[in-house]
Amino acid sequence: MTPPPATPDDPASTTARLVRQLRRALADAGAADVQCIETHISWLLLAGERAYKFKKPLVLDFLDFGTLARRRAACEEELRINHRGAPELYLRVLPVTGTPTAPRLGGEAGQAIEWVVEMQRFAADALLATRAAQGRLGPEHIDALARALADFQAGAAVAAPDSPWGHAADLARLARDNFTPLVPLLAGSELADPLRQLAQWTDAEGARLAPLMAARRAAGRVREGHGDLHLGNLLWLDGRARLFDAIEFDPALRWIDTACDLAFLFMDLHAHGLAPLAWRLLNGWLERSGDFGAVARLPYDAVYRALVRAKVAALRAGQDPHQPARAAALADVRRYVRLAARLAAPRRPWLALTMGVSGSGKSSQSQALIERRGLVRLRADVERKRLFGLAPEAASSGVPGGIYDEATSERVFAHLLDEARALLQAGQPVLVDATFIRRARRAPFIALAGQLGLPWRLLAFDAPEAVLRERVRRRAAQGGDASEADEAVLHSQLAHREPLTPDEAAHALAIDTRQPVDWSAWDSALPGN
Repeated sequence: MTPPPATPDDPASTTARLVRQLRRALADAGAADVQCIETHISWLLLAGERAYKFKKPLVLDFLDFGTLARRRAACEEELRINHRGAPELYLRVLPVTGTPTAPRLGGEAGQAIEWVVEMQRFAADALLATRAAQGRLGPEHIDALARALADFQAGAAVAAPDSPWGHAADLARLARDNFTPLVPLLAGSELADPLRQLAQWTDAEGARLAPLMAARRAAGRVREGHGDLHLGNLLWLDGRARLFDAIEFDPALRWIDTACDLAFLFMDLHAHGLAPLAWRLLNGWLERSGDFGAVARLPYDAVYRALVRAKVAALRAGQDPHQPARAAALADVRRYVRLAARLAAPRRPWLALTMGVSGSGKSSQSQALIERRGLVRLRADVERKRLFGLAPEAASSGVPGGIYDEATSERVFAHLLDEARALLQAGQPVLVDATFIRRARRAPFIALAGQLGLPWRLLAFDAPEAVLRERVRRRAAQGGDASEADEAVLHSQLAHREPLTPDEAAHALAIDTRQPVDWSAWDSALPGN
């Protein structure tokens, strides 16, 4: 795209002229494949292996780039906050010197006529949004992204108690603002009533969740995050997931609850028709972060994020007079409103308990189930290690006394029961992944389902003993798994597993894992359809 011709004394046109002239200068200097991209608030020059990002001299209701000093500060802030997630991309802030008709990159700061963020250029197919559109976004990308996001948030600055960030009332105001352009645009359409119901739901849920939001803020869950975490702002570089293009112009939009950042990506995967990967992401993030309390506010945050996208599309439809572009924007409005309605729909929670010895496929085979049916999984192996400050894949051999004594097991199962109760009460279906070969371990969870009046199932995984032993040996040799059970542990489990009671047997599904489980064949036997 070529910037429009300049109008004398118009700051925006002056910057556009500068960008146009710099593009020519870079091409004349031999830079390969020089391109210019315009966004609502920026110009981006792509030249060879570098990219140069300019702030437009705009003053809007949500940002102020009106002076050279403010644009420099915005560039420096963009460099700072994005260096956290993609340090190899964000290189430095450069002055642009010379004149608008003869600009050059670099020079003395005191001679700057503009400021720019210099970045490392990346291939278009590095964007996860591009991979998703091409059908090339897979489990390995999602697993790496879940770890990267959880680790990024773990290292992010925490909002101070006296800071203005992350208050429930502010999020409620932002959520209500989404409806301002949507209501008149959809008036009289088939979406007018669903939108009205969404507005009522948003107000009611915001009020209901306000105490939880306040408690999470007090617990340090409000942090300096990303603020715009969708697939278009995520990269796959050198086999790693990278977060880039965080919001620099309004700190209130990035100093948010970690759950709200996660929810944007959770929603965006749904918007791309990748709901199973959304649930894979959520469970991977939960295993890494341990923040199961985020699930209670996930529908609210996801609906808010979907309606943010609908609002942006509505504004785009109002600004673009060209019929094809306007029609595309209106289609996006409708798509996101419908998605918001689906995400707001209540779900019937239910409880699944795995049962089986080590190597029976409890974790590997339940992965497809949690993605297919939208379950949150609680893994005993992971939560046991978390009690000792260990990552899921870390070895426990360095812990004095070990982590597999009976007292620790009591703590683990009490923790699993507490988390399962909270998730179920929040309306979230749950799968508890543990051996559950002893009736005394199963009983409290079955009682919990009864107390809450919820359906439950025992997923009894099994395979021939020779297969079990081979799996355990192979897993131990590979390392890096949350389970550390060896053949001795398997031998003990096989000797001590207890038969089901008649009531348990009536709720049990016998699942042979010699072959991958086809969960579609079990749909009629499982609750929640």
